[in-house]
Amino acid sequence: MKFLQYLLYGILFGIILIKSEVASWFRIQEMFHFQSFHMYGVIGTAVVLGIIGIQLIKKFEMRDFRGEKIVFHDKDKSIARYLIGGIIFGLGWALTGACPGPMVALLGYGYVVIIVAFLSAAFGTFVYGLLRDKLPH
Repeated sequence: MKFLQYLLYGILFGIILIKSEVASWFRIQEMFHFQSFHMYGVIGTAVVLGIIGIQLIKKFEMRDFRGEKIVFHDKDKSIARYLIGGIIFGLGWALTGACPGPMVALLGYGYVVIIVAFLSAAFGTFVYGLLRDKLPH
């Protein structure tokens, strides 16, 4: 029963993604062609809210749903790692018209063809998990 609230938050988030057209392939295409500010505004707002949220989590020493303190660890600053990952992510996003969050929302909205992209993303994540220790740091 404790996890039901998270399921409801996820459903609400999916509805917001669909209604705001953030999961729309046409909006994403407009973004990649620099034809509309819509997606840049949404992404920019998400970045600003994320920064504020992280600062609040640190300031109030918030805990996760298991009661454990949320801790942020410094990340490796390797340029190659982020460049390669960003290129792979961007290509997948441009080809499918969706990143992982909207993929689930699109599936819930009835776009069954997105299963191909979702399974591909899951497989890519699995392969990354297998190769993670062998990749450059």
